[in-house]
Amino acid sequence: MQGFTEKIVGMMKSEELFASQGGPIILSQIENEYGPEEKEFGAAGKSYSDWAAKMAVGLDTGVPWVMCKQEDAPDPVINACNGFYCDAFTPNAPSKPTMWTEAWTGWFTEFGGTIRKRPVEDLSFAVARFVQKGGSFINYYMYHGGTNFGRTAGGPFITTSYDYDAPLDEYGLAREPKYGHLKELHRAIKLCEPALVSVDPTVTSLGSMQEAHVYRSPSGCAAFLANYNSNSHAKVVFDNEHYSLPPWSISILPDCKTVVYNTATVGVQTSQMQMWSDGASSMMWERYDEEVGSLAAAPLLTTTGLLEQLNVTRDTSDYLWYMTSVDVSPSEKFLQGGKPLSLSVQSAGHALHIFINGQLQGSASGTREDKRISYKGNVNLRAGTNKISLLSVA
Repeated sequence: MQGFTEKIVGMMKSEELFASQGGPIILSQIENEYGPEEKEFGAAGKSYSDWAAKMAVGLDTGVPWVMCKQEDAPDPVINACNGFYCDAFTPNAPSKPTMWTEAWTGWFTEFGGTIRKRPVEDLSFAVARFVQKGGSFINYYMYHGGTNFGRTAGGPFITTSYDYDAPLDEYGLAREPKYGHLKELHRAIKLCEPALVSVDPTVTSLGSMQEAHVYRSPSGCAAFLANYNSNSHAKVVFDNEHYSLPPWSISILPDCKTVVYNTATVGVQTSQMQMWSDGASSMMWERYDEEVGSLAAAPLLTTTGLLEQLNVTRDTSDYLWYMTSVDVSPSEKFLQGGKPLSLSVQSAGHALHIFINGQLQGSASGTREDKRISYKGNVNLRAGTNKISLLSVA
């Protein structure tokens, strides 16, 4: 890991891309969401995260280093928040800024799963709430959706489309109203900049579920009026002025008087995407039959017992055939109408196809939450030699 990190940092330095060199890179990250994993390894996990932080800082990029979801990130590395909401997050030292490194705009899609959408009203509310409480950095994940090609998908059972319901879809097109409504949010926050960077906010209750966060300084005044009730509008009084707040929303007042933006009030037109075929012949579907694995195929390993797939393939393929043969005597009782035979297979993941004498007998697959496979099914064996072929996918 050190060699990889040194290589990437060296490439960035050679092109003078860090802000300390006059370039655009203002922040560096080491590791990713290792904190939950660290707890599983105990002292060894803590030792590794400390080593990674020290190694990264030693590369002298001239910009801050962050660790995401790493509560015990050692100084001077900044621990940061990832999530749908980060307004309750506090860094582990008062000298560190409050940073949101992954503001989730949506979610990835699993094969066979629901295509999840996150309303822009909720996303903009989460961002405004983070800023009103003193958050100083927000990075959207994803802001621009993408497409993974070949075997580069982000994990088992995740589709190659990584569109993520992002403001810019995987084709680079604006997804409205998400793109436009966030653009207006950023504009409103920018108008508050003189006050935001001058003082910490004061918090005033405006009702049972309403409050005001006010940044008041000689350089300006900015206010965020929040209604945390998800069902009802609220009428509030702030600085002797009356304001109406929609449910689950925040109004932004860059001058502490005029509402220029409300997270629940969307004034951007909704876009609708319609796909159609261009009639290209290359888009026509074709099918062909692929032969079941053969013992004559190469490369071939012969061994007693089963070998762990990734140790064999070294991840050069998602597939590995496990093949064996079983000789059955004509006198076996099950051939005479007795109890049928069953085949049981246990696997750590991710999918499995079972063939008996070249015929598909069944399939099994895990899930993203539980990748393990447990298969049990009847098999039809015949007198003589029977070939059992298991196609493992991992």
